[in-house]
Amino acid sequence: MTMGAPLLAQADDRDTDAARAALQQQEDDATEERNLEEVFQAAERQYSLLRSGNMALNFSGDYSYYRNDRIDIAIGDNGNISRFRIENDAEHSFGASLSFDYGIWNNLTFNTRLPVQYKYDTQRDAQQASLGDVTFGLRYQPFPVRPGGVNTTLYTTLSTATGDSPYTIDPNRDLSSGKGYYSLGGGVSMSKVVDPVVLFGSMGYTMAFDATGLDQRRGQDTLKRVEPGDSISFSMGLAYALSYEVSVSASYQQSYNFVSKFRFERDGEPFTAKSEDSTSSILNTSLGLRTSSNRIVNISFGFGLTEDSPDVLLGISLPIDISGLKPGA
Repeated sequence: MTMGAPLLAQADDRDTDAARAALQQQEDDATEERNLEEVFQAAERQYSLLRSGNMALNFSGDYSYYRNDRIDIAIGDNGNISRFRIENDAEHSFGASLSFDYGIWNNLTFNTRLPVQYKYDTQRDAQQASLGDVTFGLRYQPFPVRPGGVNTTLYTTLSTATGDSPYTIDPNRDLSSGKGYYSLGGGVSMSKVVDPVVLFGSMGYTMAFDATGLDQRRGQDTLKRVEPGDSISFSMGLAYALSYEVSVSASYQQSYNFVSKFRFERDGEPFTAKSEDSTSSILNTSLGLRTSSNRIVNISFGFGLTEDSPDVLLGISLPIDISGLKPGA
């Protein structure tokens, strides 16, 4: 819920809140499902990543729901309230993505992810279906996996700006499918098997690059440049093997986003608006079903614990058989 007092400040706050909407949800390569797959898929091998020359294709689908109640108030110079209303805003987002992995070495895997999103905003009665932000990543295991030891994986991810940017669309009619800027992240994920429990966690840092060359009208203002803040994230959780085929897990994920700056122009005069730092916290539960010796289907449910988090999250991920495309098949 946001409230502004002077009319000018209230307009600036609305511009900033609308512009930073895409900063609320960050892509995180160190997901719960990926940590579990690395442990369960090939615990008997020296390395738990793909072997050199092997390929894997995974499909994932997700649904998220945002709801926000906002007080829109305008106060004139004489102190009288000229406008007071409560706006109820809800956004439904459906996503699907294909993730392709290729084993460069036994302990180094390349990954790329191609997402597609469909959004529906109840307040504006707007909908949008388009390509999201394509990502590229590397995962590296510096040490072989030893029974009873800690499995350590280093990762880095480059997120592009291929989706519809929230800073170039018409904010009154269209919806964005991307965050509007490039980002480069890296971190470490770790897991340890304490039979029948698997403990896992990750920590990462994401550096965001400025979005420049903008010319987006927002009311009386024109957005010219966005300087998104970097973010720090971590996750931790555990999985319990009910049987060889079924496992359940619970995890907690949190990210802290630093202050972002938005460069505007009004009547030819530049001014800067800043967003507050924000924290996104999500609690997830997951059901893992082993369909073969090295394949796991994950069904997940989660909900947000802070205002900057989705209210509801649903997801499913499953492997696609591409054995006919593998070398030597």
